[in-house]
Amino acid sequence: MKLQLENIGQIKRASLTFRDLTVFVGPQATGKSIALQFLKLMVDAGHVQDELNRYGLDWSGQLPRFFDIYFGEGMRSLWRKGQSAVTWKNKPVNVEGIIKRKRRDTSESLFLIPAQRVLTLRDGWPRPFTDYSPGDPFAVREFSERLRMLLEREFHAKERLFPQSNRLKKGFRDMLDRTIFSGFQLHVDKSRVQKRLVLDAEGNRLPYMVWSAGQREFIPLLMGLYWLMPPSRVSRRGSIEWVVIEELEMGLHPRAINALLMMIFELLGRDYRVCLSTHSPQVLEAVWALQHLRQSRADPSLLLDIFEAPKTQPMKALADDVMKKKVAIHYFDRTTGTSRDITKLDVDAEELGQSGWGGLAEFSGRANDAVAAAVANAARRRSK
Repeated sequence: MKLQLENIGQIKRASLTFRDLTVFVGPQATGKSIALQFLKLMVDAGHVQDELNRYGLDWSGQLPRFFDIYFGEGMRSLWRKGQSAVTWKNKPVNVEGIIKRKRRDTSESLFLIPAQRVLTLRDGWPRPFTDYSPGDPFAVREFSERLRMLLEREFHAKERLFPQSNRLKKGFRDMLDRTIFSGFQLHVDKSRVQKRLVLDAEGNRLPYMVWSAGQREFIPLLMGLYWLMPPSRVSRRGSIEWVVIEELEMGLHPRAINALLMMIFELLGRDYRVCLSTHSPQVLEAVWALQHLRQSRADPSLLLDIFEAPKTQPMKALADDVMKKKVAIHYFDRTTGTSRDITKLDVDAEELGQSGWGGLAEFSGRANDAVAAAVANAARRRSK
């Protein structure tokens, strides 16, 4: 599938092909989030309209007002009449027509976990959709409401949210306990009038504000993953086919990122189409390794070695499945305002966006060059 954007915000032209796993890289404010939100709009226009109407948000069929509601206040300037254009699946899209005409299909196909997910918890409990300002981005408000409904409906009688034997493979639970929770359990504290999430260790309950930055970032993401991985024979959640996660690495130690990447592989194993945006070279290193292992027809257990994952039969089966998936990587260039396909991750390529992995490997390259030069100079001085 292909999405093309022209003259939208800072994007002059982006041509984006989506595979089983698609990764967006590039500096801040180059249009990655905008592109992902346009993807959501293309896939779920009827659902977005239905949700906004349900909560009483009115854009009166006007595109600027809709953009302020959907992307966030002040974002109406993204669209330049007569210049901006969207193509989806090789067909031009009348964006103004989409937002003016009520769509019959209101089902949801794409679940978006936004970069601002830490804002979804207030005093340790998800905020309802209506708790936000009308100018806050739709993606944040919808994600927060989804977490609230998950906790109220699916976990309403439960106190311990992590670990749970019927949620996530044991290998994942062990990795998360080792890298993020450090022996703490995630509980719902019902001792107060207002329920709240707390971390519990032998009865010592820690409220949200004393969690580590990584725990505050990760726990909303974990709740989103819980929702996407129902504990039933059905591998996917309802009509959801796409999963978008922005900046999954925020606040996390490299080993915690490894655990999270294995859970991303689980989403792929459940046949979700996954899109990530990232500023982490570790994510691209993982994709690079995945591609090379696949090309070499390597033993899937080598993939588990990379992530320090347990070699249980379920994890081996997952690794084997993931190594069959197709990948696309797109670099958003600030200078040109365009996107480039850097899927090959070729470090020997002449083009900097490709060889520098979209800027994520440039520091390592410069550091290596500087150290190599210093060592060579030192050797020359000793030889004189």
